[in-house]
Amino acid sequence: MYQALYRKWRPMTFADVLSQPQITTTLQNQLKSGTTAHAYLFTGSRGTGKTTCARILAKAVNCEHPRPDGNPCLECEICKAAEQGILSDLTEIDAASNNSVEDIRDLRDATVYTPEKCKFRIYIIDEVHMLSTSAFNALLKIMEEPPPYVKFILATTEIHKVPATIISRCQRYDFRRIQQKDLVSRLLYIAEQEHISLETSAAELMARLSDGGMRDAISLLDRCSAYGETITVQMTAEAAGTAGREYLIQILEKMQQKDVSGILEIIAQLHENSKDLQRLCEELILMQRDVLLLKAAGDISLLHCMADEVPALQKLASVQDMDTVMHVLNMLQTCRERMNRAVNKRVELEMTLIRICTVSAVQNPSTGMVNSAEFQQLMEKIRQLEQQQPVNEDPRTKPHASPHPEPKPEVDMKKLRRSDFKPLPQWADILEECGKLNPAVLGTLAGSKAEVYANIMLITAENPLFLTMFEQKEHAKSLSQAIFNILGKWFVIRVKCSAESVKPRPVEEMIERAKNSGIHTTVI
Repeated sequence: MYQALYRKWRPMTFADVLSQPQITTTLQNQLKSGTTAHAYLFTGSRGTGKTTCARILAKAVNCEHPRPDGNPCLECEICKAAEQGILSDLTEIDAASNNSVEDIRDLRDATVYTPEKCKFRIYIIDEVHMLSTSAFNALLKIMEEPPPYVKFILATTEIHKVPATIISRCQRYDFRRIQQKDLVSRLLYIAEQEHISLETSAAELMARLSDGGMRDAISLLDRCSAYGETITVQMTAEAAGTAGREYLIQILEKMQQKDVSGILEIIAQLHENSKDLQRLCEELILMQRDVLLLKAAGDISLLHCMADEVPALQKLASVQDMDTVMHVLNMLQTCRERMNRAVNKRVELEMTLIRICTVSAVQNPSTGMVNSAEFQQLMEKIRQLEQQQPVNEDPRTKPHASPHPEPKPEVDMKKLRRSDFKPLPQWADILEECGKLNPAVLGTLAGSKAEVYANIMLITAENPLFLTMFEQKEHAKSLSQAIFNILGKWFVIRVKCSAESVKPRPVEEMIERAKNSGIHTTVI
């Protein structure tokens, strides 16, 4: 039966593990001196050798005839049984599918039994960050004081999701991305052993596309081996789905030219051809990153793109200033985050690209790019005008600074009813955006809610500090900008506090009072 190359060529000893000498050397020294720990935590990006090192370590501590350098012999009964996956004293758990507290309780109950054949019972928990909170709690005590014959090896790609209480009970090892030269040499060696004709330039492209992951690189080699007799750069690019990426350059060029219609035509064509728009956004981010690196350092070796794309990116970097390049990159990354929860991903991407092309402060006539000096001058004028605007007061609420001219309500205020207002579904997104602009304001809006009708928004907060915050103009402007960033328009705002310290009043009374006196009405 055919076996995938990445499984066939998985390292068997520490010497075969690439680009991790700081880890393999330490583990080998512990094995030689007999000072292995009771719990290890391996963390790093995918394909860097975490699970492989865990399996080698598990074999080495139980090997009947270990080598002098700390590696397993690979010849004894225990090594062979571990390699075949039939060693009863070695248990591998996939936490992605066995993440409940019951699974960990079963593991904990099994630790009371001594090993059948080996010196130690080894538990390898892969993707440990996927465990539930209850499962982590069940794991805590047994990991801190396990029986002397039990060892744990945890592996994760997302160390920030692992509780500090678990991390503190382990010896932590951080795996680096595999170096480009090591990936290339390994790919050429595997190709030679498998009698695959592989060009060195194609191996270099595979290594670059794998982003430091050996498994991804070998899987790409496996895929390309079915294409033809000799694996070339073009064949590798086609297999990886990176060939024919002219549309990315075209989109970036049209963004620089502010050509909205041209961009929308390209998006429409890609959508009709079943292009994954989330993947498109990710590709744009990587290519804009290359523009950023060219602008900042000019080092081609740092780029992710293909060699024939470099001249076009260098041209883009030469006609844009650094502020513009970073602004576009930030907008694209924000778009990618929102696409995860967007109802229509195409609309989200189109909105972002249109905003990049149209929402700019001051443009330089010669380049079409934002002039930072002129932009700062314009912002200073705006701040001076805002300081001249009077602040309205209300006897029951704190004044709320108004950073923009007040629009007229789109409906007759006299005919408004409480039932007209509906909850604002984007309020969570607005709070998230507000947190990026001003975390202090976000803290006062905990437990708040918003309702809208036409261009009128009602905001109710539980924290009385919500009203106090808006005595300072910069806090009001933060919420103003957050709402505009998400909804794209300004609203007539009514605000109140529902806390006991501030007497609540019906919405109808708020609207009637604001209609008659204009008090506490602001624009966001």
